Amino acid sequence: MASSSGTRNDEVEGGRPRRTYTRLPTYLEQNDADRNVADSELVPSSLASIAPTLRVANEIENDNPGIAFHCRFRAFERAHRMDPSSTGRGVRQFKTYLLRKLERDEEQGRGPETDPRKVLRYYKSYYEQNIEEGQYTKRPEEMAKMCQVATVLYDVIKAMLPSHRIDPEIHRYAEEVEKKREQYEHYNILPLYAAGIKPAVMELPEINAAHRALQNVVNLPSIRLPENKYKSVNDILEWLYLVFGFQKGNVANQREHLILLLANMDIRDRVDDHYEQLADNSVQRLLDKIFKNYESWCKYLHCTSNLVFPHGSNKQQLQLLYIGLYLLIWGEASNIRFMPECLCYIFHKMANELQGILFDDTHTVTGDAYQLASRSEEHFLQEVITPLYDVLRKEVRRNRTGKASHSVWRNYDDLNEYFWSGKCFKLGWPMDKNSHFFVHSDDKQPENVSGGHHVGARKRKPKTNFVEVRTFWHLYRSFDRLWIFFILALQAMIIVAWHGDGSLAGIFDADVIRSVLSIFITAAVLNFLRATLDIVLSLRAWRSLKCNQIFRYLLKFAVAAFWVVVMPVAYSRSVENPTGLVRFFSNLGGSWLYQSLYNYCVAIYLIPNILAAVLFLVPYLRRTLERSNSYVIILLMWWAQPKLYVGRGMHEDVFSLLKYTFFWIMLVISKLAFSYYVEILPLVEPTKVIMDLRVGNYEWHEFFPHGNYNIGVVIAIWAPIILVYLMDTQIWYAIFYTIIGGIYGVFSHLGEIRTLGMLRSRFEAIPSAFIDCLVPSSEEEIKQRKQETSLDRKSVSKFSQVWNEFILSMRMEDLITNRERDLLLVPYVASDISVIQWPPFLLASKIPIALDMAKDYKGKDDIDLFNKIASDDFMRSAVTECYQTLGYILESLFRESEDKQIITRIREEVDDSMEGGRFLSEFQMSGLPFLNDKLEKLLFLLTTDHEDGELYKSQVINVVQDIVEIITHDIMYKGHEIVSRGPPGNQNERKEQRFENMNFELTGHRGWREKAVRLHLLLTVKESAINVPTNLEARRRITFFANSLFMNMPSAPKVRNMLSFSILTPYYREDVFYSEEELNQENEDGISILFYLQKIYPDEWRNFEERVKDSGWGYTEKDRPELIRQWVSYRGQTLSRTVRGMMYHREALELQCFLDEANENEIFASYRAVVRHESQRKLKRRSQALADLKFTYVVSCQIYGAQKKSSESRDRSCYVNILNLMLTYPSLRVAYIDEVEDTVAGKSVKHYYSVLVKGGNKLDEEIYRIKLPGPPTEIGEGKPENQNHAIIFTRGEALQTIDMNQDNYFEEAFKMRNVLEELLKIHHGQRTPTILGLREHIFTGSVSSLAWFMSNQETSFVTIGQRILANPLRVRFHYGHPDIFDRIFHITRGGISKASKIINLSEDIFAGYNSTLRGGYVTHHEYIQVGKGRDVGMNQISQFEAKVANGNGEQTLSRDVYRLGRGFDFFRMLSFYFTTVGFYLSSMVTVLTVYIFLYGRLYMVLSGLERRILEDPTVRQSKGLEEALATQSVFQLGLLLVLPMVMEIGLERGFRNALGDFIIMQLQLSSVFFTFHLGTKAHYFGRTILHGGSKYRATGRGFVVFHAKFAENYRMYSRSHFVKGLELLILLIVYEVYGKSYRNSTLYLFVTFSMWFVVGSWLFAPFVFNPSGFDWVKTVDDWTDWKRWMGNRGGIAISPDKSWEAWWDGEQEPLKSTNIRGRVIEIILALRFFIYQYGIVYHLDISHGSTSFLVYGLSWFVMATVLLALKMVSVGRRKFGTDFQLMFRILKALLFLGFVSVMTVLFVVCGLSIRDLFAAILAFAPTGWAILLIAQAIRPCLKGIGFWDSVMELARAYECIMGLVLFAPVAVLSWFPFVSEFQTRLLFNQAFSRGLQISMILAGRKERALST
Repeated sequence: MASSSGTRNDEVEGGRPRRTYTRLPTYLEQNDADRNVADSELVPSSLASIAPTLRVANEIENDNPGIAFHCRFRAFERAHRMDPSSTGRGVRQFKTYLLRKLERDEEQGRGPETDPRKVLRYYKSYYEQNIEEGQYTKRPEEMAKMCQVATVLYDVIKAMLPSHRIDPEIHRYAEEVEKKREQYEHYNILPLYAAGIKPAVMELPEINAAHRALQNVVNLPSIRLPENKYKSVNDILEWLYLVFGFQKGNVANQREHLILLLANMDIRDRVDDHYEQLADNSVQRLLDKIFKNYESWCKYLHCTSNLVFPHGSNKQQLQLLYIGLYLLIWGEASNIRFMPECLCYIFHKMANELQGILFDDTHTVTGDAYQLASRSEEHFLQEVITPLYDVLRKEVRRNRTGKASHSVWRNYDDLNEYFWSGKCFKLGWPMDKNSHFFVHSDDKQPENVSGGHHVGARKRKPKTNFVEVRTFWHLYRSFDRLWIFFILALQAMIIVAWHGDGSLAGIFDADVIRSVLSIFITAAVLNFLRATLDIVLSLRAWRSLKCNQIFRYLLKFAVAAFWVVVMPVAYSRSVENPTGLVRFFSNLGGSWLYQSLYNYCVAIYLIPNILAAVLFLVPYLRRTLERSNSYVIILLMWWAQPKLYVGRGMHEDVFSLLKYTFFWIMLVISKLAFSYYVEILPLVEPTKVIMDLRVGNYEWHEFFPHGNYNIGVVIAIWAPIILVYLMDTQIWYAIFYTIIGGIYGVFSHLGEIRTLGMLRSRFEAIPSAFIDCLVPSSEEEIKQRKQETSLDRKSVSKFSQVWNEFILSMRMEDLITNRERDLLLVPYVASDISVIQWPPFLLASKIPIALDMAKDYKGKDDIDLFNKIASDDFMRSAVTECYQTLGYILESLFRESEDKQIITRIREEVDDSMEGGRFLSEFQMSGLPFLNDKLEKLLFLLTTDHEDGELYKSQVINVVQDIVEIITHDIMYKGHEIVSRGPPGNQNERKEQRFENMNFELTGHRGWREKAVRLHLLLTVKESAINVPTNLEARRRITFFANSLFMNMPSAPKVRNMLSFSILTPYYREDVFYSEEELNQENEDGISILFYLQKIYPDEWRNFEERVKDSGWGYTEKDRPELIRQWVSYRGQTLSRTVRGMMYHREALELQCFLDEANENEIFASYRAVVRHESQRKLKRRSQALADLKFTYVVSCQIYGAQKKSSESRDRSCYVNILNLMLTYPSLRVAYIDEVEDTVAGKSVKHYYSVLVKGGNKLDEEIYRIKLPGPPTEIGEGKPENQNHAIIFTRGEALQTIDMNQDNYFEEAFKMRNVLEELLKIHHGQRTPTILGLREHIFTGSVSSLAWFMSNQETSFVTIGQRILANPLRVRFHYGHPDIFDRIFHITRGGISKASKIINLSEDIFAGYNSTLRGGYVTHHEYIQVGKGRDVGMNQISQFEAKVANGNGEQTLSRDVYRLGRGFDFFRMLSFYFTTVGFYLSSMVTVLTVYIFLYGRLYMVLSGLERRILEDPTVRQSKGLEEALATQSVFQLGLLLVLPMVMEIGLERGFRNALGDFIIMQLQLSSVFFTFHLGTKAHYFGRTILHGGSKYRATGRGFVVFHAKFAENYRMYSRSHFVKGLELLILLIVYEVYGKSYRNSTLYLFVTFSMWFVVGSWLFAPFVFNPSGFDWVKTVDDWTDWKRWMGNRGGIAISPDKSWEAWWDGEQEPLKSTNIRGRVIEIILALRFFIYQYGIVYHLDISHGSTSFLVYGLSWFVMATVLLALKMVSVGRRKFGTDFQLMFRILKALLFLGFVSVMTVLFVVCGLSIRDLFAAILAFAPTGWAILLIAQAIRPCLKGIGFWDSVMELARAYECIMGLVLFAPVAVLSWFPFVSEFQTRLLFNQAFSRGLQISMILAGRKERALST
């Protein structure tokens, strides 16, 4: 789904980007904390080169302030020299600040160093200590920084002294520094040329082999530099850089990129760890993958591929040249990356040029010999990319920020598809800038230019292959087979129902079959409509089509027209022929002379369908034919398929086809059966009766009183039924996908472990499942494990390492307490314990129970007691472990050997007695409770800290002596013999008592202490541990992780052999960390975010407090504010939460590498202890190296550079927080678009760069800088452009897209290498997946009831919904994040999203469309999950729903949906339709059905037809209509969305919980919520298709703890809900008042109730779900705010939230930019409001029953009089209201008197009644609204004649009335306090269950006694 992490659409006006900041900081306002940052980080972009000098000044200031002063002064000099007149933006302010800074330093005694010798000595000392010695001891990044410092210092020295006065040694040092700077540049992952200490990643053989392969430049031609020198090159990419003129930053970036790709591919199949050369097949595999699209493109265009490998050439070197060339093109292509075939063309030409260079060929165009001279660095950018970018930019300006029609400008797809035809080769190479492609229609044509290729340059360029026209006809054109099928089925069912009794057996009747065959006439008409639409909707693209494509359109049109004529004629001639079913089939084999002409026509007509059915059953053949580029096959397929590069051969294998075909056959049968028996058949008989009735008199003026068959009534009855028929497939889909999705979920093992009880019962199997799934194993190890019944110690230890890290991560996240952590940890395998040591929470109460069993045991036989204990594996394990651990602890405590021997003898006695079956006879069980008490006391003393050491020791000694005494005297019958036994003579020599000399130092030993803690837990933990952990989120994560181990997932490879991957997160200006001010800032109720979260997450807050106060964590009081900021930020939807979660991948990889590489002794030890140990540094470095090799995380912070220089506090905060994230996570990378302002010839020129930075020492360090042809975000949608500019900095073969409102978990990161293996899995022998869909967990569900509704809805979509889409329906695409892409597949096919303005608003799903169209394969996997946040407030959710509905509206118009709808087979097309745009159309049809039903009934009631029909004795009461409408009533109530929720909750948490949640949701008015958003979907989807107006909507992701004003709700929902709700309200009132039908029909009451429910939901849901919506004080404030807003006048730059006029004008934006068709449709739709006046005036008492048209005419006279009076008041107020107040009052008085006089006459003379007054309101109010709507549609005309102000005043009056109608119920309910309390409970009930006392929050009774 669309994210907010992108540039907002309103950032562009008139084709020019707004400035991201208005001014640079006022530096003098910087506080002390920012001054150092301000110096170096806030340098204006035009002075960027002085930033390093200022950084050095800050770096050395503490060490030598005098030299730092010189550095700053040098920076000031350079700044002044670069811009002496200070014309650059911010330069004057910066120079002023720097000068003041220098003056201030000098005043404070930190002036310049005056002695040059000291400067020289400092430089010399710095060089010798840091650079000369550091090159052998420092890391490359440290050396890079030191070289920079030395360079700046030398620059200062040169400024202070003339060259001849500088010591030659200093010059030599400077030269050495300059050489080293080239070696020690800041690097990303690989410091390829750094000397000295290198990262461990550079020691990997695969890296060195890949690097060595790139360095093979043997036999490459030398390159001549401009100064006629020949330059030697280091590697292949540097050679390409010189030959083609790429940028250095691009070359460095792609060099690392290519090395990592080669290394990762090469190592995957290696067995040997030591090698020097790349395997040939590694380069070949990479070449094949990168150039698969290029080779396909060449075959499609029938041109020869330029991937040529002449005999005798170095094939690997040539392969690397081609790969390197493509990557360099791609890396510098900027926005052109969205045009993959354009890149193919560029590569094709440049590869041809490369061949000429390498093989001494001549240029194919000019015939000249290739000249191997180097080109300037930006040659490729300027000559190739910039011209293409300029074409894009000119086209985008036509878009007019989304106001222009899609059909008048060419988007990315149009320009890319230009390269799908051979015409692209006319561009030549170098590309001809005067060619037709580059000449824009808006450019001025030179007067003196002549030539054929310039003819028509002023004509607007046509669209390419497809035109996005705003019309609903796209739905028919794209899914014509669906509509044809359902329309024909409807026709056939009506025919069958109409004949006879409606039984299906009637189909065997001759007349019936003959009538049914008429459906082919309808089919011909519908096909003709499709052919017509193909022509009409593609007219603007005809000039770009080939002749054969145009001929195909025309021929299809002609053939369709032929059948439209022939079919009816043939049918009419066949009426006389007998066509009974038996006769029909018997005659098929007879002579053709006796066959009906119509039958022959049908047979011929069906031939293409029969062929299509045959090919459908053989998908491999169809796929082969469609993908073939053979001219013969193309000719054969010409009729069936247009010649397009994409969308060919999208057919699944036979097994997949059978699955989704069976799904849809069953669904369609159910749907048609239901439609026939419930919707159609019950209406047939009443319809026949109605058509036979004759109505003589009407209750209004009927224009066609003698019309036959009562057609109006028939339409009124059947129209809503037909709409329901066309819509209810969506209902059946919801039912079927719920059932099938549930079945698939069960077979996927979902929910098998969903409670702690289930976890405990299956925990013994978890280590085995863990080893099988998550630990790499050879085939021998797998076979061995299958033969063994128990796990070996090494496997258990591996499990414990991961499990314990998982538990510790949850403790760090404050999900569990310290005690729960200890109960959940699994001990690392100990050699002195003979059983598996399970976590203590499994062993809770096992020891106490065993003690009770032993104490109460009355038998004499040991075996019975031991069998009782052994029957519970956990109890046996606990008893054994306690016995052995106790022996170890006691033995180790004693220093004296005699004391140790006594413990040994006791253990020997116990062991011997157990082996001999004498245990119960030699030991007394009654003493065990006493022993247990003493042991608990001892262990408590040993595991706690004590201040008084002597007292502590004496207590321990006493307890130990007591224990030994209890054992020897109370438990052992012969224990005294053991104590008395000992070495002779020792007893008298001992001066101290036995068991007194103890080793107390052991209590400080970590391992020993952990044993004591665990033993204490085993002895003391009671039943309470069964509920560990208590936190619901911790439970969910543990149970899901355990359950996932039993699901089907690929085996894990070793880290070194796994696929490498990157994560990319787009970010704009969202929250990174919450500031202290934001945390403590109170809202109007006195509630802060911190307080709010403390109440929502009370247990996590307590855990946090415990962690902060625990001395073991090492926190101080100073750390507390920062820790609180983190705690709150990690519970919001912040970037910091996302980054923390994604960096778990690196931690998991390092742990996995440790488990792969460590030896047995290291495995048995604690992972954390091992990696901290000095001797294991090599293992840690290797783990980090492999993590670097496999994982990269890039956050694309689009405006990071602007935020760095901004003066706004929020931007500064974002910059600082992002910087802190980079410093906290060294492997995190941040990409941003840097805007650099330069002055050229006195004019300001802006340059744009893609920049990658990482965290340095204290600041960021730039790694790569790549110049762009222009501002990238000006061309397309913000988020995809943000992703696109940063994607070049990602690495690896897979790419995961993560939004910045997502989270990850450590235990899930451990499964990443498993899920990546899915990319290598071949499905059904066809292809590997290109997109892996992952499951999401919505973590925002506990905030409020709305958040819970949204969470459940989203959860069902991302689980059961995605599950069924992927399998069996095979129509899963890309629905936002966190999907994993096959990176190489997608970067060579247009990227991971589409970016064209407006049309690709939902950019994510288009990536899935594009992948599928290009032969991709999308899967979904549920054994791994990623966290995701959702909107939590009503207005946030509404904006999100509006955004998605807008996006679906735009999708409807897109070429992708058209091609998928046409390219899929019939059943897959059904899946595609009903899971994408069809769902939104069904939502709109649902709303439309209500309107048509009510307007149809309004027509029947007001005309009197309904009364006449029902009073006719031949008509019986029928429920057919209501029965049919009952189906859509279910849809209205939102029950469709609940079904999948219930199924998924039932699967994963049990159906009892699912039922409980369902009931609670209904009590919390979830149906109101879903019904309300049904209106949101319908409104925005329909408006988008009609008028456009789609735009990015920033939903906001904060915590909703505020009350939305009434005016705000009105602005947001007025047009989408309130107006429609009031219209339905009036319809229902009129129908209720004037209609008397169906009073006794229960089913009708249900249907009507659903409509009243819709009205109530649409009108009042925003107030019901608004916090404090019924608080009286808030209500009064809202009324004041509403009046102020309504009264404020509009004007220039007045925002809509300040003035009603500004808002009203903004609401008409879509109408302003719509075309004439849109305006006409609006006018036609507005005409429906006139029916009220027309019908009601004939029912007024004053009309006296007259049906003359004059009555209606007089009503318009009344309407005109009222409008005239209002106009007079309006004009009077403007003209006389100020200067002639008396005149204005007289005017109003006259009008009032006139009104009273007229009303008196009407009442007395004409018979006007009070009832008529109310009826008149119902009649004339809709008429006035219709006038308003029509006036808005013809706004330009009314403005021209000066009537617009009157329209605005009328609109203001209507808005005031609507506001009052809505506000009155809210105000009344606000009087009653219990309503507000009920609403509070309603909104926050879910949080109540988590301990939230929301009543205290909203009442503002905040607990101030918070601990500090």
